[in-house]
Amino acid sequence: MDKYSFLNAAHTSFFADMYNKYLAHPDSVEPSWRAFFQGFDFGMESALDEIGVDTATGMAVLPTGQTVEMPETLQKEFQVIRLIDGYRSRGHLFTKTNPVRERRKYSPTLDIENFGLTEADLDTVFSAGEIIGIGSNTLKKIIGHLQEIYCDAIGVEYMYIRSPERVKWIQDWLNKNDNHANFDASEKRHILKKLNQAVSFEGFLHTKYVGQKRFSLEGNESLIPAVDAIVERASTLGVKQFVMGMAHRGRLNVLTNIFGKAAKDIFSEFDGKDYEQEVFDGDVKYHLGWTSTRSSDNGNKINMNIAPNPSHLETVGAVVEGISRAKQDAHFPDDFSKVLPIVVHGDAAIAGQGIAYEVVQMANLDGYRTNGTIHIVVNNQIGFTTNYLDGRSSTYCTDVGKVTLCPVLHVNADDVESVVHASLFALEYRMRFKRDVFLDLLGYRKYGHNEGDEPRFTQPKLYKAIAKHKNPRDIYAEKLIAEGIIDEDYVSKLEQEYKSSLEEELEDSRKEEKTEITPFMADEWSGFENVREWEMMDVVDTSYNRKKLDRIAKTITSLPEGKKFLRKVEKLVGDRKKMYFESDKLDWAMGELLAYGSLLEEGFGVRMSGQDVERGTFSHRHAVMKVEESEEEVLLLNHISKDQGLFQIYNSLLSEYAVVGFDYGYAMASPNTLTIWEAQFGDFSNGAQIMIDQYISAAEDKWKLQNGLVMLLPHGYEGQGAEHSSARMERYLQLCARDNMYVADVTTPANMFHLLRRQMKSNFRKPLIVFTPKSLLRHPKAVSGIEEMTEGRFMEVIDDETAKVEKVKSLVFCTGKFYYDLLAEREELSRDDVALVRIEQLFPLPSEQLKAIIKKYKKVDDLVWAQEEPRNMGAWSHLMMHFSDAHKFRVASRRFYASPAAGSSVRSKMRHQQVIDYVFDKNKDNMTRPAVKK
Repeated sequence: MDKYSFLNAAHTSFFADMYNKYLAHPDSVEPSWRAFFQGFDFGMESALDEIGVDTATGMAVLPTGQTVEMPETLQKEFQVIRLIDGYRSRGHLFTKTNPVRERRKYSPTLDIENFGLTEADLDTVFSAGEIIGIGSNTLKKIIGHLQEIYCDAIGVEYMYIRSPERVKWIQDWLNKNDNHANFDASEKRHILKKLNQAVSFEGFLHTKYVGQKRFSLEGNESLIPAVDAIVERASTLGVKQFVMGMAHRGRLNVLTNIFGKAAKDIFSEFDGKDYEQEVFDGDVKYHLGWTSTRSSDNGNKINMNIAPNPSHLETVGAVVEGISRAKQDAHFPDDFSKVLPIVVHGDAAIAGQGIAYEVVQMANLDGYRTNGTIHIVVNNQIGFTTNYLDGRSSTYCTDVGKVTLCPVLHVNADDVESVVHASLFALEYRMRFKRDVFLDLLGYRKYGHNEGDEPRFTQPKLYKAIAKHKNPRDIYAEKLIAEGIIDEDYVSKLEQEYKSSLEEELEDSRKEEKTEITPFMADEWSGFENVREWEMMDVVDTSYNRKKLDRIAKTITSLPEGKKFLRKVEKLVGDRKKMYFESDKLDWAMGELLAYGSLLEEGFGVRMSGQDVERGTFSHRHAVMKVEESEEEVLLLNHISKDQGLFQIYNSLLSEYAVVGFDYGYAMASPNTLTIWEAQFGDFSNGAQIMIDQYISAAEDKWKLQNGLVMLLPHGYEGQGAEHSSARMERYLQLCARDNMYVADVTTPANMFHLLRRQMKSNFRKPLIVFTPKSLLRHPKAVSGIEEMTEGRFMEVIDDETAKVEKVKSLVFCTGKFYYDLLAEREELSRDDVALVRIEQLFPLPSEQLKAIIKKYKKVDDLVWAQEEPRNMGAWSHLMMHFSDAHKFRVASRRFYASPAAGSSVRSKMRHQQVIDYVFDKNKDNMTRPAVKK
C-alpha cells in the first residue's frame, strides 16, 4: 500500500485532470496511473461495490491485486468526471435539435444516479469543474453548464477522435460561452437579413409560379445565413475560392442569395424560354452550375463556383472534390486551404448513397485530398415519401462521417444563431486541422418532395405539425424584438424591400425572349472553342521533334545513380533503352510514356489515377519506380526539363464511381492537364455508370460544359471469363451522339501516342474513351518505330498496307486486338485475297474514309465486319446506326449471349476460333445452331 500512499496527499484537481486525460486517451498517461484508473473503471462498471472499490471502506483494488485507500472525496471527483465524459460522449442523444418532432428516447440517460451520484451531491463543490472551464464548482452548476454545452440546440459528436490535440481544441471551443452564439446586434441583424432573403425568395416563387417544381428550401432556410457566414469568415482566413456542390433542394435560393445569380435569370428559366444557343439542349433550372466573383463585407474578392449536378443524388460531391483539387494544384500548390469545398447533402441521400462513403474515404489520400471539406446536411427527416426510420439503420444520417473520425454537429435548424455558430466551428476546424467536418441541420420540408406533391398521404401527423409551425425568420424576429434589437415593423420593411427588388427583376426578365446560359468556370476555359462533329474530324498536328523525343527517351530509360532498384526494374528500364536507341521497336508502354513526356515538355500537365495505375494492372507501365531498400518513389517523367508540366499518378482506392467523378471534376477545372482515369479491367468501369451517363456523355449538351477526361478501359477476349474480357464497348457507343465524345480502339503504340497528344493539342476538349489492350502490351507485332511518332499523326482508319488490291476478294473491317488474331490466321492460311482494315476511331465514325477504302478494293465481293464480342455487344449495332453501307456487311461475331464471355477457357477459345473461321470461310457461319432433338 505504501506505493500508493500519495493518493491521500495529492490535490483532487490533479487527479481530475489526470483522469480526464485517461478517459480521452488512455495511452497518454503514465502506466501506473493507467493501471489505477483501469481498476477504478472496473469498479464503476460494477457499481463500485462489487469489484474494485469498496464504498464502505474506500479501498480500491488495482489490476495487480494491490489495494489502495481512495478518499471518498476522490471517488466522487472521479464519478463527476465520468458524468462529464458521459455528456461529451452521449449528450448529443439528449439535445433539443428537432423542431417538429419529439426526439427518440435513448438509455441509459445522463441522470446523475447512473454515475454513482445523488441529489445530496448537487451542492458539493468539485474540482472537476475545471475540466469544462468553470473552475471548482458545485455539481448543480457543472450539470447546468454541461446541459448548455451538449444538450441544447447543438449536439456534438467527437469523442471517437483519436487525436488529443483535436479533441482538446474542440472542447476548448465548446466551453467558450457554453457552446452558444455571442453575436452583437449588427451581426444579428445581418443574420436576420439573410434569413429574410431565404424565406421571402421562396414565398415570392410560390406565389408567382404556382405549382412549378422548385424544390423549396422552406423548413431549412437557415442554410442561407450558415453558408453566408462561412463565406464571409473564410475570406478573412485566407480562402480565395469556394467550390460548392448540392442537389436540387434549396439550390435556387443558394444561387440567388449566396452566389449572386440574378433573379431575373432564374425567372427566365421558370418561364420556360428557349435558349439562345442552338447546339445546346439545356437542363432544368435547379441543375445548372454557376460561377461568380463575390466581394465580402470586408472587401475581399472571392471566386465562387457551384457545380452543375444531375438528379442522381450525391454524385456531385465527387466532382466538387476533383474541381477543388485541380484549383489547388493550379493556383495554390503550397496551401490547399485557400480553396474550400462545401458539399450540401440531403439526409436520405447521404445515408443511402454509397458514393458518400467513397468520397469520405478519399479525404486523406494523397491523390484526392483537398485539405478538408465542410459537409452540410439539409435534414428534412424524410426522403421523398420515406420516413427516416425506414431510410437508414444508423442513428444519424451523418454516421458516415465517423469513418474518418470527423466531428459531427447536429443543429436545430429553427435556431439560426446556433446554426451560424456551428457553421463557424466547422470552418475554423477545417482551416486549423485540414480535415472534413459535418453539419447536420435538422429541419423539415414544408411541402412534398416537390411543390405539387401531397405529403399528407404518407406523413399526415408530421405535416399537421408542420402546417402550424412558424418559419425560422419569424421565430428569430420574435427573439430579436424581445432583446430590443429590432422593432415590430423591421421584418415587414425588410421583406417588402427584398420582394420589390424581385418584382423589378421579374419585369426585366419578361422583356427578354430567350435564356442565355452563363458558362461555368469561364476563366479556366478562355481560349477554347465549341466545335461540331465534323470539326472533330479535322487533322490535328501531333508530330514531335525527334531530338526532343530522344532526350525524353533518355530520361525515362535512365535510373538515378546511387540508388538500388530491383533487378527486374533495372532490366525493364534497360530493355526500354534498347528498344528506343537500338531496335527502333517501341512497345505499348514506351508509346504511352513518350506521349506523356512530350506533352509535359510542352508545358501541359498529366494526371492519371485509378486502381494500380502506377505499375499498371498488367505490369506494363511502371511510371513509378521504387528504390529497393527505402521504397522511395522515383517518377522519371518529372525530370524531363526545367519548365515542364507536372506529372502526377496515383493508385486510387478500390472505387470506380467516386474516383471517376473526382477525375471528371479535375478535368473540368484543368483543361490544360491531360487527366486520365484507367480501369483495372474495362469491365469494372460500369461501377461508374452514373458518371458516364450523366456527366461524361451528356454534360456538354445539358450544361455547355467541355471536358477532356480520358478513360482507358482494358478490353479484349483472352479466355479470362465474363468479368475480364469486355469493357462493354456497345454501351459507350450507344451514348455517342453528334459531337459529345471520342471513342477509340487503337492497335499500335504510335497511334496511341498521337491519340493522347491530339487530346491536348486541339483547341477544344471532348471526353475520350479508349479501349486499351492487354495481350498487345507485349505482342511482338504491336510495335512502332520512332519515325511513326515524330512524323505521323493519329490514324482514324488503318488500311492494309500489305494487301495487293487487285487480288483482294474479301475486305474485312475490324477494331482493336482482334486484328492481330485475324492477321495470325491469314498468315497461317496464306490468304492473299483477304485485306484487314482497322477502324481505330469508332466515334465520330470516319465514314468517308471507310467508303473510300471500300471503293479502292474494286474486286471485292465479300464485305465483312468482324468482332470478337457477341453479336448483341461490340461495335456492330453502332455501325448499323452510323454507317450507311453497314447493310452490305457479312457479320462475323460470337452468337447472341447475355454474358460477355464464357467462364471456361476451352469454350471461350472454341467460340473465338469459330468467329475467325467464319471470317475466312463464309460457309462456316457460327450463328447457325445445330438442330435440337426433342
